[in-house]
Amino acid sequence: MRTDINALTAVRNLGILAHVDAGKTTVTERILYATGTTHKRGEVHDGTTVTDFDPQERDRGITIFAAAVSCSWDGHRINLIDTPGHVDFADEVERSLRVLDGAVAVFDAVAGVEPQSESVWRQADRHGVPRIAFVNKLDRAGADLDAAVESIRQRLHPAPLVVQLPIGREDGFTGVVDLLRLRALTWADGGDTAEEGPVPDALREEAGRRRRLLEEAVAERHPAALEEFCDRETLSAETLASALRDLTRSGDGVVVLCGSAYRNRGVEPLLDAVVAYLPSPLDVPAVRGTYDGAEQERAADPHAPFAALAFKVSATPTGRLTYLRVYSGTIGKGDTVLDAGARRTERVGRILRVRADRRTPVDRALAGDIVAVVGLKAARPGATLCAPQAPVVLEPPGVADPVVSVAVEARRSTDTDRLASALARLVEEDPSLVVRTDPETGQTVLSGMGELHLEVAVEKVRSDHALEMSVGRPRVSYRETVARGVTDLVYRHVKQDGGAGQFAHVVLDVEPLEPEPEGATTGAGTADAGTAGFAFRSTVVGGRVPQEYVRAVEAGCRDALAEGPLGGHPVTGLRVTLTDGATHVKDSSDTAFRTAGRFALREALRASAMTLLEPVVEVTVTVPEDAVGGVLGDLAARRGRVTGSATRSGATVVTATVPLAELFGYATRLRSRTQGRGTFTARPTGYAPAPAR
Repeated sequence: MRTDINALTAVRNLGILAHVDAGKTTVTERILYATGTTHKRGEVHDGTTVTDFDPQERDRGITIFAAAVSCSWDGHRINLIDTPGHVDFADEVERSLRVLDGAVAVFDAVAGVEPQSESVWRQADRHGVPRIAFVNKLDRAGADLDAAVESIRQRLHPAPLVVQLPIGREDGFTGVVDLLRLRALTWADGGDTAEEGPVPDALREEAGRRRRLLEEAVAERHPAALEEFCDRETLSAETLASALRDLTRSGDGVVVLCGSAYRNRGVEPLLDAVVAYLPSPLDVPAVRGTYDGAEQERAADPHAPFAALAFKVSATPTGRLTYLRVYSGTIGKGDTVLDAGARRTERVGRILRVRADRRTPVDRALAGDIVAVVGLKAARPGATLCAPQAPVVLEPPGVADPVVSVAVEARRSTDTDRLASALARLVEEDPSLVVRTDPETGQTVLSGMGELHLEVAVEKVRSDHALEMSVGRPRVSYRETVARGVTDLVYRHVKQDGGAGQFAHVVLDVEPLEPEPEGATTGAGTADAGTAGFAFRSTVVGGRVPQEYVRAVEAGCRDALAEGPLGGHPVTGLRVTLTDGATHVKDSSDTAFRTAGRFALREALRASAMTLLEPVVEVTVTVPEDAVGGVLGDLAARRGRVTGSATRSGATVVTATVPLAELFGYATRLRSRTQGRGTFTARPTGYAPAPAR
């Protein structure tokens, strides 16, 4: 096997995932310090972290933009992406997970699994990204490893395989017992490296018991381990490590480690686990793509045709950076690459190995690398870049629909064009932002994933472009759906204007879209095509509407979904059936049937009973016990529905579903009701019928 392919076994493309304030960025900082990438420990509260380098991140004390860094540990190169923890920036997490081979999920030892922990875990599930878990903040009052692990088991449903036992509790936490090798790793106050020693006498019996539980859990899930366990009634450290690696990479188990990143305890064993258990680019399946309808594969081979996915675009003072995950082949300075989706070639100026806001030029990048390139003028996040002679389009990351909008305008009329240019660049960097012009008011409307998302976007425009702007009140993005549909809606599109005519005749049924039973199939003679919130099928028989015109009718129906009859909101949750139609031997065309589909569905929606939907979020509010009554009353006034409550470390955690429109300004209200002691998080859960207005 070639040497450069062998080198791929020593690469780890890794993401750090967590709920906001679980300590994710501090874990990243300690990894950089432990690997010698930095020589001083950065602190979030001091604004000295490497990955939170944007001024807004340092001012707010949270991660907003996914930041890539490269470091080395034990002969392995680790390409690491520190992702945001706030729900408003979930799309940054989505784009990062699309290009990662593994992840470390960080959990708070006091809070356990929190709402956004669950969201990012599900995102990783969708992408099939293997994970290990790191239970952080064991030095905090109320920290409990077992409770945190149980919350992982109950809420995330993996098989947690705990490989460490804490030494000491809360302020007395000094190290961990390594259950694989039955040794103690301790850190002195201010110490940078672990001191290895025997298991303390007081923990020897407990360590033996937990080692036995770990062996049994692994043997249940791994055939080779089961065979050795049955023969010897125990597992060697080598067999246990090999089985843990297999279970992690298959997703059948999640290795759980623990520590305190802030006090630099547990970071080196975490890095050892990353190297030992998470996959290299060679350990994950070859990436699949298509081109002109043909499916293709790209294996992690530097000698294969070049293929990479752009997952992030960033404008910097030195030029436009496009971040790439290289899946196959090799790219060098000055190479010409094809943007396969746009069918446009671009030239690579420079290739950079990235450490957050610092960059080191390199001559080339190989399969398995995560790098930034300079010189690409138009590639967007999600674009596939490939060798012009071997085109392929890889599946791009999904983009969520925005739920909150604000109207923006330049204070000075002379800045209107500059504002339009700045917003266009903003949307280019962040596809989850949408800019449109309101057809009724003529205002420019900026839409995003939440209040904070829009605040950050507006501030970025102001600071990067020195623009003075006026910003309207936030408004939620409503949807419309069909409560009761119509049948046999007939529409004839006939047009004669002197040239070739247009003729299309369609008959549609419209009904609410009900989830189909698992494994259900459509009847003989039907064609069904659907995406989330919309399904289309044809039951036309006898060739009365040719198949190419059926596709045109579907495209026209999708065009009509952009604006509903109640208030011009997007329409979702409906099934359209084309039941009949007719053609003209000369005047029928794709264009005619697409037009007929659009106008027919518009008429059908006006004739249907429609319902307005509003976005709903799950809110988790943590408040002192003496403030619970006022908080519950306030949630009820905001049309909130309480779904649960629990007491944790002297505070009460209330979970409720609340319409997003009622949460504007809630942070200020909560602080005033709780004298600044209350906090809350929110995550989208979908849409629900809105009250009559």
